[in-house]
Amino acid sequence: MQETSFLNKLKKAYQSIYLNNLFFYLLSGFVVLFVLSFFIKELYLLSQLLFVVFIGIVCFDIYLVFRIQNGIEATRTLPEKLSNGDQNTINIQLKNNYPLDVFIEVIDELPAQFQIRDFSIHTKLRAQSSKTLSYDLVPTERGAYHFGHTHVFVHSILNMVTKKYVLGQETVTKTYPSFLKLKQFDLKTINSLSSAYGIKKVRRIGNSFEFEQIKEYVQGDNIKDINWKATAKKNQLMVNQFVDEKAQNIYMLIDRGRTMKMPFNGLSLLDYAINASLIVSNVVIQKQDKAGLFSFSKNINDYVSAERRNHQLGMILESLYNVKTNYEETDFGILYSAIKQNIRQRSLLLLYTNFDSMDALERQMSYLRAINKSHLLIVIFFKNTEILKLANKKVSTEQEIVQKTVAEKFIYDKELMVLELSKYGVNSILTTPENLTIDSINKYIEIKSKGLI
Repeated sequence: MQETSFLNKLKKAYQSIYLNNLFFYLLSGFVVLFVLSFFIKELYLLSQLLFVVFIGIVCFDIYLVFRIQNGIEATRTLPEKLSNGDQNTINIQLKNNYPLDVFIEVIDELPAQFQIRDFSIHTKLRAQSSKTLSYDLVPTERGAYHFGHTHVFVHSILNMVTKKYVLGQETVTKTYPSFLKLKQFDLKTINSLSSAYGIKKVRRIGNSFEFEQIKEYVQGDNIKDINWKATAKKNQLMVNQFVDEKAQNIYMLIDRGRTMKMPFNGLSLLDYAINASLIVSNVVIQKQDKAGLFSFSKNINDYVSAERRNHQLGMILESLYNVKTNYEETDFGILYSAIKQNIRQRSLLLLYTNFDSMDALERQMSYLRAINKSHLLIVIFFKNTEILKLANKKVSTEQEIVQKTVAEKFIYDKELMVLELSKYGVNSILTTPENLTIDSINKYIEIKSKGLI
């Protein structure tokens, strides 16, 4: 039994020892010296002496590195969840238990989704000290991310041998839609962000339906809101003040069809739609409206009823966590039936989708019009920025002229879709992926300010 235990320890030590490049360089030098000693006999004794010294240094280096069984400790700290499309910081806490300074290379087993094959961090760790190493990861798809072990390679200043430590536990972390941007679009900071990010400032007083108070008239108030009875009593102009109506239903409708698979800057259009839906839902809840969700393609995949509960945003986040496209053409008839069955009160519906052509829009137009009869529907679809660049590019060859013509035709069709929707009274937003969140928030604020729902 003891012999088996000893053999296992020996095998483990053998698997954890690595000979460094310096060892092989010096060994090659000794080979050259011994070859030369056949021709120069005086070198033979010197070569033997130096070789003995070399073996002694190697053995001493092995002793330095392997004298302590747990010479290095490493603890990886992951966020509770990763934010899709954002920088997520990973920390590795290192502790040196050796009584001497050591040189360290850290190789963390990153999830397969990142496809990073050459990740490593080099550092020096002083005797009996600790250090925290940090690195950033930007996930580009939602789902489960599997982190493996942390491999730490240690060598002394002699740099002859390296000891490998396999530390840490395998961990699975979920990647959710971009929740880190929620603070960026918090209503408490929305006014200060408006200039930098393009969010509209709208004057909401007097443009909604919910009465708040009677106040003195000031320049700029709507004269239609003058309260003549209060004016007669106070002997000065008094006006009714209104605020945005609260507790209204706002639903995010997310198309999971094949057209939403199109990539842009590492993320798919579906990912942009999901990130925007989460942020708009947060704004909706802060404005004391009710946020809800549908995701759909050939069927309804996720449904969260519009509410204003404390954990409502968490429910939406969990529903959006692992939403995927299914490469099929979307059935808007299924969406119409689900809305008719589940949404009884007139609501604002933000539909995130994309249309390849006018034919694709016309096939779904009857359903969009039917939905818009009972609710306020906003169809949000995307500009192709690559095609925009191609259309604005200067051309010189016949092939480039053809490409530019096709690109301009595609852009024209998108603008035509906006006009076609407008003709039937359906509101729409044609935007680029990077401006999707801002344009969605702007539209929501604009609709609230006009009291359209």
